[in-house]
Amino acid sequence: MAGASGGALAAAISAAGGLGMIGAGNAVTPDWILEQGRIAAEGGKPYGVGLMAWALAERPGQLEAVLELKPALVAVSFGDYPQYVEPLKQAGIAVATQAGKLADAREAVAAGVDVLVARGGEGGGHGRNEVATLPLLQAVLDEVDVPVLAAGGISGARGMAAVLAAGAAGAWIGTAFLTCREAINSASARQQFVAADETSTAYGRVFDKASRAGWPDEFGGRALRNTFFEEWEGREAELGGDDAAHELFLAAMRAGDVDTTSLYAGQGVGALRSETTAAEVVRSFEGTEDLLRRALR
Repeated sequence: MAGASGGALAAAISAAGGLGMIGAGNAVTPDWILEQGRIAAEGGKPYGVGLMAWALAERPGQLEAVLELKPALVAVSFGDYPQYVEPLKQAGIAVATQAGKLADAREAVAAGVDVLVARGGEGGGHGRNEVATLPLLQAVLDEVDVPVLAAGGISGARGMAAVLAAGAAGAWIGTAFLTCREAINSASARQQFVAADETSTAYGRVFDKASRAGWPDEFGGRALRNTFFEEWEGREAELGGDDAAHELFLAAMRAGDVDTTSLYAGQGVGALRSETTAAEVVRSFEGTEDLLRRALR
């Protein structure tokens, strides 16, 4: 949720009964993390922060800022994350990481994480695309003994009921909050999400090659298809060395050009109908218990 979830959205989700997360992108400063953490803490509810392990090597100040804030939960994924688990736990912070295949889950348990996120290929943003959410969740639940949250394609009460019935401890939700007014993404981005349907996303490395941000090759991203993606899909190697395309992409990011820049979202984006609030999104999951009761009957 980097680029979408700052302190205000995290605070609003937590106030509504979830656990709001601040998405710390690879380029954000420690001061930004501290500022957003203080905003999230103003409501007096627990919140969390998401970090990218591959970025921490170049920006260790991000971890230092999180240790200063002491949020309830830190999710650190994508790269050599095990080295950060113990320092976070020693600070009294619960640690989660994302797993996109069973081998990831085994590694996470060995690293000592408190919570495991089983993220299927339907999920928005970065991760793996090898396994869908339900097959992955079933395999992970049979293998590990830590709490498991299901992620990927869960956009409402029906999805929540499905993963809880399977044995998940809860759900890790991202895309459903992309059109919240408390989000830090742009109004034009929110309009694109509303206009999208469940077939509008694609998984790949196009946007990473264009941005040259430094994402490891093993993790692609799921985002809305656009003109730029269509032009370069299948030509990622060429794109990685094209300076003009790189500059075009960076300019589009600065200008908010949705035909060129990346808008990360999962396949649940088709459920987004309008701009909303975090409280309304959380309330949309209230039918979960009734669905589970009906299934039992």
